Amino acid sequence: MKRTILMTGAAAVAALALAACGANNNPTAPAAGGGGSTASGGGSGSITVGSADFSESQVLGEIYAGAIKAKGINVTTKPNIGSRDVYIKALEDGSIDIVPEYTGSLLTFLKGTAPSQDPDAVYTALKATLPPTLVVLDKSTAEDKNSMVVTKDTAAKYTLKSIADLTAHQADITVAAPPEFQTRQQGLVGLKSEYGFAPANFLPLKGAAIVNALTNGQAQAANIFSTDPSISANGFVTLDDPKLLFGSDNVVPLLRKDKVNDTITAALNAVSAKIDTATLTDLVKQVDVDKKDASAVAKDFLSKNGLG
Repeated sequence: MKRTILMTGAAAVAALALAACGANNNPTAPAAGGGGSTASGGGSGSITVGSADFSESQVLGEIYAGAIKAKGINVTTKPNIGSRDVYIKALEDGSIDIVPEYTGSLLTFLKGTAPSQDPDAVYTALKATLPPTLVVLDKSTAEDKNSMVVTKDTAAKYTLKSIADLTAHQADITVAAPPEFQTRQQGLVGLKSEYGFAPANFLPLKGAAIVNALTNGQAQAANIFSTDPSISANGFVTLDDPKLLFGSDNVVPLLRKDKVNDTITAALNAVSAKIDTATLTDLVKQVDVDKKDASAVAKDFLSKNGLG
């Protein structure tokens, strides 16, 4: 649900390398009197941390912001910016400086494919592919990626165990997913090329609407974030991905290179060292199921881990 891949290959790299010409066209610029939050530490300088339009990115962004603030740096947050194409532009034009990212998805965005499924190999390839204006710091062991899920009843009806099993029943399958899933490699494009699966219908939805479409029978399969608590809460069946279409996707901070210094590097690497997949899943649950504020969840995480 989190990955948007609208450009590939040299076109994506070239677009990333271009800086925007002015702030007036910046879709993330806050309106007068609103937008984002500011937290002041005791040191000089200022950093803006952005996040994408889903709760996991938002809580990670708040964690990054809190860890940096604890080092005495002024921090502004711009949550819920949008999908990857939007927040990458925000990095380009300097309206944000840092955003949580995912190694395999970002590499696929830049190259059109991730050449390896090994987490370390993907991370190494990503660092080599980034434009000179951007840099990633240490990746966490926390992995989150796209997944295809179905209800238990649908799995039983069609004897579904893997994504490959959907192909024989594609005339009866409607897929619910974020709008960008329709045109990306880690989406309908890849499902067709890797599995020969082309659903009869596609419902472009977001968030809880995807879950609702699956539970009420509007859709028979859905693309849901692998750490999303709705999977266990509803007893959904996650289909195996034997072709490894969704690859490796470790959480990693993506920064403007001109904002990197030893203090920020130390703060964010310490965060990455403390986040594993189980921790990430719990953070998302606290926001999506327990309905806690992302900033409160982040503050509690930082406090418990001696990072804020």
